[in-house]
Amino acid sequence: MKSWQPFINGFKAYLQLERSLSKNSVEAYLHDIEKLVQFLEINEIVASPQEIKLPILKNFVKWIHELGMSEFSQARIVSGVKAFYKYLLMEDLIEKNPSELLEAPKLKRKLPDTLDLHEIEQLLELIDVSKPSGVRDKAIIETLYGCGLRVTELVELRISHIYFDDAFVSVIGKGNKERLVPLGSHAAKNIQLYLQHVRNQIAVKRGSEDIVFLNHRGGKLSRVAIFSMIKNLVQKIGWKKNISPHTFRHSFATHLVEGGANLRAVQEMLGHESITTTEIYTHLDRSFLKETLVQFHPRFQKPTN
Repeated sequence: MKSWQPFINGFKAYLQLERSLSKNSVEAYLHDIEKLVQFLEINEIVASPQEIKLPILKNFVKWIHELGMSEFSQARIVSGVKAFYKYLLMEDLIEKNPSELLEAPKLKRKLPDTLDLHEIEQLLELIDVSKPSGVRDKAIIETLYGCGLRVTELVELRISHIYFDDAFVSVIGKGNKERLVPLGSHAAKNIQLYLQHVRNQIAVKRGSEDIVFLNHRGGKLSRVAIFSMIKNLVQKIGWKKNISPHTFRHSFATHLVEGGANLRAVQEMLGHESITTTEIYTHLDRSFLKETLVQFHPRFQKPTN
């Protein structure tokens, strides 16, 4: 087997230094290339990255499909291979990109579960705010929904990154990228209540001094703790929906789009690199679309005579 390692090492450095991707993202890309190398070894194909042609890559895609991987996993691996070959082309290590015409399986885009405002209010009403943990949990849900944060962004949220006077929060998202997200009045009020009446009573562990949401031992909350809290609330209310912290992010985006928000603005607030990722939130029902056209489109207005 011809050595792929120098090329993989260069790709890793590119992802880390030029793309500034997180450790997990870099590892995911490298695993995708490792699968391609495994395929070559299993099939006794002796070829360097420069010698790979499209038919070999097509057979590789067929192979991962036959392994029983999900469509999503297959698409992700193909995306990783394409990124690797784009890097090689950019660095002039190959003359032609063999992955250019490589197709991933078409993903059936599953629309995420969302909650309407009434349902979110129902959940909030279940929280016992006479308990310190209840004050915190209400602030967490208001922040998830009010700012559209990922659960990791929420547990990493810092006090020094909240600008109450300007009504903004600074969020460190995927790939260590910072973005500014408007802070709604409900989220701001509940975060301040938590900071002033609950958090200041906790003995904070070293290293968590600037973290907003803490557990009762004074350490940073885990992602699992947030999932658990929401799961318990959903069980109390008796819903059969699959509700998770991400549901509030989906609801945040959907309500903005349904309210007429600019898709680019929503993309910025969610921290999506691609507008196509944000477009999933345009799954508006037909009646809503028709009402919008009737209200705003000049050719949908009733004639005056």
